[in-house]
Amino acid sequence: MTDAPAQKDRPWVMRTYAGHSTAAASNALYRTNLAKGQTGLSVAFDLPTQTGYDPDDPLSRGEVGKVGVPVPHLGEMRKLFDGIPLTEMNTSMTINAVAMWMLAMYQVVAEEQNPDSPPAEVAAQLAGTTQNDIIKEYLSRGTYAFPPEASMRLIADMIAYTVHQVPQWNPINICSYHLQEAGATPTQELAYALSTAIAVLDQVRDAGQVSEDDFEKVVGRISFFVNAGVRFVEETCKMRAFVRLWDEITRERYGVQDEKMRRFRYGVQVNSLGLTEAQPENNVQRIVLEMLGVTLSKNARARALQLPAWNEALGLPRPWDQQWSLRLQQVLAFESDLLEHDDIFDGSHVIEAKVAELVEGARAEIDRVQAMGGAIAAVDYMKSELVSSHAARRARIESGEEVIVGVNRYETTEPSPLTADLDGAIMAADPEAENAARTSVEQWKAQRDETEVADALAALAAAAKTDENLMAPTLAAARAGATTGEWAGTLRSVFGEYRGPTGVAGAVALSSSEGSAGAELSAVRERVRATGEELGGRLRLLVGKPGLDGHSNGAEQVAVRARDAGFEVIYQGIRLTPAQIVAAAVAEDVHCIGLSILSGSHMELVPDVLDGLREAGLADVPVIVGGIIPDADGRRLRELGVAAVYTPKDYGLTQIMDGIVDVIRSANDLD
Repeated sequence: MTDAPAQKDRPWVMRTYAGHSTAAASNALYRTNLAKGQTGLSVAFDLPTQTGYDPDDPLSRGEVGKVGVPVPHLGEMRKLFDGIPLTEMNTSMTINAVAMWMLAMYQVVAEEQNPDSPPAEVAAQLAGTTQNDIIKEYLSRGTYAFPPEASMRLIADMIAYTVHQVPQWNPINICSYHLQEAGATPTQELAYALSTAIAVLDQVRDAGQVSEDDFEKVVGRISFFVNAGVRFVEETCKMRAFVRLWDEITRERYGVQDEKMRRFRYGVQVNSLGLTEAQPENNVQRIVLEMLGVTLSKNARARALQLPAWNEALGLPRPWDQQWSLRLQQVLAFESDLLEHDDIFDGSHVIEAKVAELVEGARAEIDRVQAMGGAIAAVDYMKSELVSSHAARRARIESGEEVIVGVNRYETTEPSPLTADLDGAIMAADPEAENAARTSVEQWKAQRDETEVADALAALAAAAKTDENLMAPTLAAARAGATTGEWAGTLRSVFGEYRGPTGVAGAVALSSSEGSAGAELSAVRERVRATGEELGGRLRLLVGKPGLDGHSNGAEQVAVRARDAGFEVIYQGIRLTPAQIVAAAVAEDVHCIGLSILSGSHMELVPDVLDGLREAGLADVPVIVGGIIPDADGRRLRELGVAAVYTPKDYGLTQIMDGIVDVIRSANDLD
């Protein structure tokens, strides 16, 4: 006699974060993934789309189709979801600054797919999420387009619109994911994410677009998107702390009485930047452990989960790599007994003590942020704290205190069949994607009614100068045929531009008294001083972020360590053109230029910088490059004149500083 099978809970929504090259190619990938058992879509947009530029904008050079799919107009949105019934789909869109625009185009495509249904009825059936968390963009990811106040207004407008018109849509995903990648401790991740949620809810409440009766519904549609690192016991406790704090905040600060509306609802992508280039096969077990941190505790289990692929530190994953990650989820959900049990941690004194510690620390940090005037007012403070936390973690890794298997311990390895052909172990984005996107925009503009577009954009600009909800004029602009760049450009003309803080100036330095790591830094500092004296002054290093890549963590850490090593550091933040970087090199008379590019646009942008330097008479100034750069690209960059190429396997920042001194000395014939 055998026991009857236990009743299983419904598994979480299973997604794969995907999108590349073109809308047609991404559509094929989505349909294939759905056929393999994926139960929701997670759309990755390219950087021009995320930041509100069309493919033909100078800032878009090299970035089109690299980290996601370009969607510059309604025609491309149609291609992206061709054959995928949107009223039956649960779609997550990782989009922030232009979230309103993407939701508008998504809704219009859904209406076109259902011509026999009234538009309002179609909108009411749409289910999914727009990330739409702009504060974390200022803190960590960098795909902002407008100043904070205007961005918060767009978020509030979207929330007010969806709660009435698209009630199954999550209009915002408060995103702690990128905070952890920017260095946040669990306490900071809790505090800064919840402080952001408070800022958003306060904005919606004070905007007056939602009645008191509907405000509970607003709270109920707020969702979160979190990170899960390899310390999966601590991650489990963090998620239970999130549940407890959110219930407390929504009940006490906002008076939400309905327990369902206070429920902490969240999706997850486990830690991508924690994946290693060295011995990348170890990333599979890291991904599994990270998945456990957000699935083991039933009372704090993720509603949706997407896993990175094992080779993301090498480049763009292939469909087979993404399938492997999907199968990890499916084995856990359908083969194990995880979903048959109540919460296995209830009653654990160890878990409860750690949760209580995290809750107490997060409350104190939330109070600190609120005392500064809230999350928007505290952006500079939070950014500086994150850069300092990240610097401290990097120091622990470099000293060996924090072990990374295959990186700073157990580095001896057998050859891996997975990486025998490094160039074949990843997928290359279509090199013609940029030309195809430019052509698409040109053809789109040629067939539309220009007068209708101009009128729609004028109406949008006029509405932006009032308190009117901008969702209606945005929908009108989408239907008229405006482009992503035109929509964002219209609002930039009203709201203005913005540059986020770098956090470098306030970051805590690595002390020269900190053991062997401090001694190594002292030795490099002496080389920096001595070389500067030989060249007649302090060594000056320009750290540049060309293009639209907003992942500035690496550049910030290089800038902080270079400062600690004695360099005079010039770092102007993200989103610079090659010409601006060359101009800064001329103005500051630098000894070396370090470029950080993680978006895959290095083969376009680095040569542009080199050409600009030659034209400016600075061909002798050495250039080094860091980023996710395949071996073949690294070899080509060195052939073009780059002095050194650093990739994620080069984790020792102080060693990199020593290498920069070598490069400067070689360029100036000092050795």
